[in-house]
Amino acid sequence: MFSYVVKSGDTLSGIAQKFGVSLAALEAANPQIPDPNKIFPGQVILIPKGPFPPPGSYVVQPGDTLSGIAQKFGVSLAALEAANPQIPDPNKIFPGQVIHIPGPAHTYVVQQGDTLSGIAQNFGVSLAALEAANPQIPDPNKIFPGQVIFIP
Repeated sequence: MFSYVVKSGDTLSGIAQKFGVSLAALEAANPQIPDPNKIFPGQVILIPKGPFPPPGSYVVQPGDTLSGIAQKFGVSLAALEAANPQIPDPNKIFPGQVIHIPGPAHTYVVQQGDTLSGIAQNFGVSLAALEAANPQIPDPNKIFPGQVIFIP
């Protein structure tokens, strides 16, 4: 990780794009920021080394449990545990931890401040391909935190 001083006009999503990291990873690296939509010039934030997380992975958020993550991604708890042998105690996961999501389709959980174009850029796919893979999204300009999207 390295630090960055926020400049006038910066947003967390813009900073994430600038350094090639996901917005979720940037938020996880900066738990001192209570509202990701409110950062100010001169504020020092930590930038995790990117790209992060890799496709098919998920960054644990505050309040997450393995069973909740399994449910969010539509996989069994047993499959999620089996895909993450680096977790010795399934009852002890922590924010910022990266876990592997098993399954043939790559999915991503929308985070606060995400846009489809930003997500497409983070995963190296075109916006058109991302929109085509997610016909359940009627308006590409309206996505919300917690929504699960498919990454082609």
